Amino acid sequence: MDTTLSLMRNMVRTRYEDIPEQAIAVTKKQILDCVGVALAGSSAEGVRELVDLSREWGGREQSSVIYHGIKVPAPNAAQINATMTHALDFDDTHDTAVMHPGAVTVTTGFATAERQGMIRGKALLLAVALGTDLMCRLGLATNTGASRLKAGWHFTAIFGFLGAAAVAGRILDLDEDRMMHALGIAYHQSAGNGQCVIDGALTKRMGPGFAAKGGITAALMAEKGITGAKNCLEGEMGLYNLYYRGAYNPQELTAELGKRYEGINLSFKPYPSCRATHPFIDAALALVNEHDIRADEVDRIVVFHGEGAKILCEPLETRRRPRNPVDSQFNIPWVVAVAIAKRQVAIHDFTEAGIRDEAVLEVSGKITPRFDESLKRPALEPGRVEIKTKNGKVFSYQVDDPSGSPANPMTFDDCVRKFFDCASHAARQIPKDHLDRVVEMVGRLERVDDATEVIGLVNTP
Repeated sequence: MDTTLSLMRNMVRTRYEDIPEQAIAVTKKQILDCVGVALAGSSAEGVRELVDLSREWGGREQSSVIYHGIKVPAPNAAQINATMTHALDFDDTHDTAVMHPGAVTVTTGFATAERQGMIRGKALLLAVALGTDLMCRLGLATNTGASRLKAGWHFTAIFGFLGAAAVAGRILDLDEDRMMHALGIAYHQSAGNGQCVIDGALTKRMGPGFAAKGGITAALMAEKGITGAKNCLEGEMGLYNLYYRGAYNPQELTAELGKRYEGINLSFKPYPSCRATHPFIDAALALVNEHDIRADEVDRIVVFHGEGAKILCEPLETRRRPRNPVDSQFNIPWVVAVAIAKRQVAIHDFTEAGIRDEAVLEVSGKITPRFDESLKRPALEPGRVEIKTKNGKVFSYQVDDPSGSPANPMTFDDCVRKFFDCASHAARQIPKDHLDRVVEMVGRLERVDDATEVIGLVNTP
């Protein structure tokens, strides 16, 4: 109970001036990145169906659906926007907490802010920074030394319900009692599992949307006076005892709370695929570029992986020949084949047309995964790629800190370039002056009187 109380009070009592400048700077990158990848995912499979359902459901025109030119009730807008943001698996990650916080916190923040009206940029930055920190801490607490992917939970969804409730509750200006109930109501909904990855199902991209919608709903219910369990994290039937059988590190939840913001440890993705594939992409690109290896010169390829990455290598035939785009996103052999065949990895490689590219399939058929005990980590594992050429030469390279990580970061300018590239993949082009305005506003968001203007610029009919 004391832990939940501390986390709740941190959400309610912290002021913008308490947030370190570094955390604010990263939150700006996070917001710009999420808007960009949502544009790229605006026409992804599953999104149009959600838009159609939302039109069918109707309701008040409260919050914008990015790109689609409509407004719907805030929980529904957040659900669609979060799904778009996560659809291409191009959104920010916390490599150690194993989650994508921005898909939940940013979309929840904008949808709730539009419902309320005239929410200042400082208030949005504060809510997103706090919600991201909360989500990451909840995930970090599950780090007990074993591979957490094997537990089967989809962390972004499981902890996203509480993160979204906290973000929405902060923007709604809930008091401490109602914020506590909002978290309890959110916990009662918390769900999300990894079977969707195994089956190549579209629900993988929809988990953050369920969380964003559920979190906003929880905060609105608490605002009305509906109650939820107060000891939702460590109670007898609280999240960690029920879902994890008590296997968690409670000190991770409150260590340096209010001083250390986990947002500063976010990674921003240079490639539109599962973050666990990125060390292998970097390694493959390093080899073909440094040694000028052409795809037709390759005899065989071995990808050495740890325990956590095993799910992305098996079954091998599905990994070599993806059944659908979801399969290709969570697939180490496929991304390595793309990197070797094309010397780049881009959005179009994870489409129906991309997964039928014969040049890539030719390379993927030569790839064999191999487990390496030394690569086991509780979170993001290193990746090693070995290429043997037809003339008998063998080249090997290992990556521990992939591109976009805090140790190898993307700058704000890098995120701007990614933003424009993502926007170019929307089915209908957003006016260039609107995109320029988004970048300019996010860059000075702490001085913006109405943060929701950002979403209005990318919700053009």
